[in-house]
Amino acid sequence: MDLDTDNWSGEGAFTQVLVDALRTIDAVAFLRVEDASSSRSDVEYNFISNELFVRFQTREREVRQRWLGVIPVRRQVEEAVMTVTGLEGALGEVDEVGLPDYADAGMLQYLRTERIVPAYQTRGYKLVELVRIYEVGADRPDEAQP
Repeated sequence: MDLDTDNWSGEGAFTQVLVDALRTIDAVAFLRVEDASSSRSDVEYNFISNELFVRFQTREREVRQRWLGVIPVRRQVEEAVMTVTGLEGALGEVDEVGLPDYADAGMLQYLRTERIVPAYQTRGYKLVELVRIYEVGADRPDEAQP
């Protein structure tokens, strides 16, 4: 798997758990991790937002079609080995990750909260981590060109 973390500050413990889990999935060919611009910090809370972009392994498949509605032709098409829905199931089986809080055909979203109380302080802060996983490099059926 090709991993790109150049645009990630390294913040987010759950993001690291997701990266480690995605490394174990053979169908993932590429993973890019980025900080999202919506991260915020205040006295009572820290909001960390990260985005993960995955590209799946592909395989070639032969498709039979008719050209001009008459002439039978065969052509090779590349299709992804896994989909975002399949990734949802694979990550759901990992104990540290589990099922996402929101999922659709193009994105998975995880939201984790944690109360942090540093040593020698009476008040802590709430750490909120939002991680979104998108698929890149895939042709959607509604976007496919004839």
